Amino acid sequence: MKSPADILSRGLAEHLFSAERELIPDIDDYYEMELAFYENQLFDDQELVRNAAYFARVGDSVTRHFQMCAGESLRLPEHSSSRLKSFFEKNIFRTGYATHGLFPYRGKFHPQMVKGILNVMGLKPGDTVVDPMMGSGTVAVEATLMGINSLGFDASPFCRFMAQTKLDALTMPLRRARKAVDNADAVFEYFGKRGSPISGRKPARTAHLHYADEVMEEPAEYLTGGLRPPKGSDRETAETFGFLLLAYLDAAGYSERSTRKTPIDQFRAILDRYVFVADKIQMFLLQDHAALGLARVSQGDARSMPIADASADGILFSPPYSFAIDYLDNDAFHLNYLGVDVEQLQESMVGLRGKSLPEKFEFYQEDMKRVIAECSRVLKRGKFCTIIVGTNNNQIGKILKQSPSEVEGLDEMLVRMGQETGLSLIRTMQRSIIGMSNTMRREQILLLQKK
Repeated sequence: MKSPADILSRGLAEHLFSAERELIPDIDDYYEMELAFYENQLFDDQELVRNAAYFARVGDSVTRHFQMCAGESLRLPEHSSSRLKSFFEKNIFRTGYATHGLFPYRGKFHPQMVKGILNVMGLKPGDTVVDPMMGSGTVAVEATLMGINSLGFDASPFCRFMAQTKLDALTMPLRRARKAVDNADAVFEYFGKRGSPISGRKPARTAHLHYADEVMEEPAEYLTGGLRPPKGSDRETAETFGFLLLAYLDAAGYSERSTRKTPIDQFRAILDRYVFVADKIQMFLLQDHAALGLARVSQGDARSMPIADASADGILFSPPYSFAIDYLDNDAFHLNYLGVDVEQLQESMVGLRGKSLPEKFEFYQEDMKRVIAECSRVLKRGKFCTIIVGTNNNQIGKILKQSPSEVEGLDEMLVRMGQETGLSLIRTMQRSIIGMSNTMRREQILLLQKK
């Protein structure tokens, strides 16, 4: 028998993994260790070096994830709070890498977790993963970096724009974006002529300008009507335009929430950070030489996806937290700026239809049943559909006028819907939710398999 001293002299990671496996620093949560364990069981050494989410070194080889994240993660403005700086320092391997840090979209995935889940689902380079409710595009960006092809859909045109810009920033030429940093005041003024920050869902007062303006450097010209580059623009022009516009919307939205700096000062700092982030990941990819996956992101309806039957190698998504976050209120300025009718969009977004909470919850169940059925339809047999969802039985209990202990949680509801459409629950993992503890404390990672 081993003595307690023999057991305690080695950490849990040393008991689980050989000396040839070195974990990423700051693995704190049980689900992270669980994903690392599954990665180690499913992947050989070469695959771990290529795409592991939770290992820093395999034998003598440093993993791509460690190299991708190492160094300064985000160039935060000097006025950033110590709490924010500490968050990104601690989470450099979780979320502060690649282009995931462009635009801090509320409720988005941890990219490292997405990478680990894609691995334990058995997805390999060349496979195709679908995200029917892509939000800020985390799955698409992470899959691209792993060499996995992806299809992403979202009802919000702002989400589609944001996801596409994050994807473009992985490879777009940065020459003109760098020049825009030196010309930040003119760029800010250019976009500001069409709209300024407003709160709520009130329509933005937009100026339909009918002339061209110099944004980055002569002779780059952009028409502001409709917020699109002129027809026939080359790819570099279109991608740079989107990159600058996202930085402007980021700064304008931040200015609604904070008055610590003027909007133009916010924009200067954010645009500088965007260029730094894109430059860092591009330098890594230039030296890495690994093939990237192909991504296609579209504005679309998760209840009716334009995908052939049994064509997806995996599905990974998170349903809207319709009882915790009003995504339309959260994105009102950005949607108004883009000329979107927010009230009309509400009718097409899962979780936001209806007026009273009971009516919204009823519509939510109907819509999610259709979403799960679609996921089962497009998924290949034997493959996995992973759903990450939080739940709050107290809120659901109030809506249904029942005791919280008697109501069906959102996770239980989705598992039931999956079983009704041929998706069987294989594994559930839990992770704590930081920042929403008043509404949801934990979320479930549900791995469903199509039998």
